[in-house]
Amino acid sequence: MRLYGYRNGRTLRALWALEEVAAEYDYTEVDVMSGEARQPWFLKINPAGKVPVFVDDGVVITESAAVCMHLAEKFPQAGLLPATATLQRSQCYQWISFILTELDAPLWTVAKHRFALPKERRVSAVVDTAIWEFGAAADLLATRLTASEYLVGGCFTVADILAAHTLLWARSARIGYQDARLQRYLETLLARDAVARAQQRAVLPVNRVAE
Repeated sequence: MRLYGYRNGRTLRALWALEEVAAEYDYTEVDVMSGEARQPWFLKINPAGKVPVFVDDGVVITESAAVCMHLAEKFPQAGLLPATATLQRSQCYQWISFILTELDAPLWTVAKHRFALPKERRVSAVVDTAIWEFGAAADLLATRLTASEYLVGGCFTVADILAAHTLLWARSARIGYQDARLQRYLETLLARDAVARAQQRAVLPVNRVAE
C-alpha cells in the first residue's frame, strides 16, 4: 500500500486513518506547490492531478474521505466504522456526508476564491458567504457534541477524523469558531497518538522519484 500526498491539505486525513488502523504503508510526497502533481508520472496515477491518492494492490483510490472509508472497511478491527447494517453505521454515513457537503465544501470555496483559482476567476464577495455557511454548519456540529464526546454511538469513528481535520483546516485558515464544544472536541482528537504519528510522517524527508 502506498499513499501519495502533500504535507498540507487533506493528506493528513489519510495519514491519520492509516495510523489509526496500524497499517504498513509507504508514503510518497508529491510537491503540489512546485507543480509535481501535474507531471506525467503522477498524472498516470491520478489524471486529476490531486492528492491524496492511495494505491492498494494496484487499485487507485482518490478523494480523502474515500481513502479513509476504504481503510475503515479494510481494517474492521480498528473500529473506525460501526457494524454493518446498524443504525450507527447509517448515522456515520450521515455525518460523513454532512462534513463533506456542509463543512468541507465552504472551506474549499474560501480557499479557491482566496488563492487557488486564477485571479480573474476569484470573487471576493463569495468568501464572506462561504464563511457564514461554514459557521452555520459548525453550530450544528457543536449541537451534536452536546450529548456525546464523539459523533456516532459514543465511539471514535472515521467521521471524527474527517470532522476534526476540517475544524483544524478552518483554524489554519483563520476562520474562527468560538463554541467551547468544538474547541474541546478538536483538542481531544488531536491528542490521539495516531495524529502525532501522522503529522510526523507528513513532514519526514521523502525521496520523490518519478514512477
